[in-house]
Amino acid sequence: MTNIIVILFLFGYFLITMENKFKISKTAIALLLGVLCWALYMTTCSTYIETQHTADYTAWQHQFATNEIPSASTYVVNKLFLSHIGDIAEILFFLMGAMTIVEVVDYNGGFDFVRERLYTKNMKTLLWRISFMTFFLSAILDNLTTSIIIIMILRKLIHNHETRMLYAGIIILAANAGGAFSPIGDVTTIMLWIKGNITSNGVIKALFLPSVLSIVIPILFIQHKLKKGTTEITNDKLKTLDAPIPFFSPTERKLIFYVGVFGLILVPVFRNLTNLPPVMGVLFILSILWILTEIFYRRHKEFIKNSPSYRVSDVLHHIDLSTILFFLGILMAVAAIEETGALRTFGNYLVNVTHNNSYLVTGTIGLASSVIDNVPLVASGIGMYHTVSIAQVAANPELQNFMVDGTFWQLLTFCAGTGGSILIIGSAAGVVVMGMEHISFGWYLKNISLLALSGFITGMICYWLEKTYIFC
Repeated sequence: MTNIIVILFLFGYFLITMENKFKISKTAIALLLGVLCWALYMTTCSTYIETQHTADYTAWQHQFATNEIPSASTYVVNKLFLSHIGDIAEILFFLMGAMTIVEVVDYNGGFDFVRERLYTKNMKTLLWRISFMTFFLSAILDNLTTSIIIIMILRKLIHNHETRMLYAGIIILAANAGGAFSPIGDVTTIMLWIKGNITSNGVIKALFLPSVLSIVIPILFIQHKLKKGTTEITNDKLKTLDAPIPFFSPTERKLIFYVGVFGLILVPVFRNLTNLPPVMGVLFILSILWILTEIFYRRHKEFIKNSPSYRVSDVLHHIDLSTILFFLGILMAVAAIEETGALRTFGNYLVNVTHNNSYLVTGTIGLASSVIDNVPLVASGIGMYHTVSIAQVAANPELQNFMVDGTFWQLLTFCAGTGGSILIIGSAAGVVVMGMEHISFGWYLKNISLLALSGFITGMICYWLEKTYIFC
């Protein structure tokens, strides 16, 4: 049955990657995949329980009288399935809360002053500004939303499509690199952070410099391809384009920005202070922002009748639930495969083949993420390997890479994030920019892919040097 489940998953994921050709929603396939994998698992769940959860299942049975012992399927539903769904729900509600905060800030003009900060007449200066604005915004927001915001701004500054595509390519790299060093910058880092594989301080300290280098190297090459000249729009005209809601003052818009964006930055601090899951910090910030915007709308109620309203209750209707449901389906399917023991078996195989070399394993995962979505790859990595305690490392020093903030988990975070930049289809940021700017797969492969690969390798070398000479 394990082979059938794995083959089904691979076939389903093939259909997902070919969404544009078959014209079938990847979300529909992912949800069907998640349900079918668990349905097949349930047909022989007693066998899996005996091999994967013997001690826990026996202890659970002792809670019941001899004539009332429930079936193995009841154990799966009440113990295993609900546990996985709880973990998945924590991730999804975190994403929904963060997405809502970003949308509220954007719709209500919170990012207006960001446009003004980016403006410059020098093309190369603009490249550096827009790259690092993308880099740092992506560390706070998700890379998909950041890419959309920056591309919208870029269209107002660069009218030549060929030139704009070079900027767009770097935006993809910067968005993915920025999300790699932050615990809240990407779905995969959120997964690893919530699971406890990495800590906010540990991942920022270890991956900030490698992430910076992974974007600096491509910028240095790209800037030589830019033609000499200036941007094509004046600063005065920039302020008049896409003007925010007229009845919100600049101070109110900035306050919305600070509460939303800096609130997201403080989510790790909230977790450290309260020991509550990160999702609670996001919901706290969302509630504060909701109250703040309601107060602002009441202050300007005389304008609301003839102007669009972007209250939180209105913005919630625009949240991309399709993406949320896609993650739900994929993570459910991966959880089912994990329960069969297949991921652990494959993980042991990789350890033997690579001689427990974390750089080879995570580097391979990073390269794979250029083709396959990094969410299932990281979910599989979490399923293949588990964090170990100090006592376990004392008994077996070879396991030290799998401690919290160990080399394996930090490299997995970096490689899965930046590896997705090697091909334009390897990340959500790449796919959305591809659609917005009509960038072909071939053009990206010719002009950006090698630069992304060079940044990816440089970042791994930088991490190795840090671990060898600084954090050793």
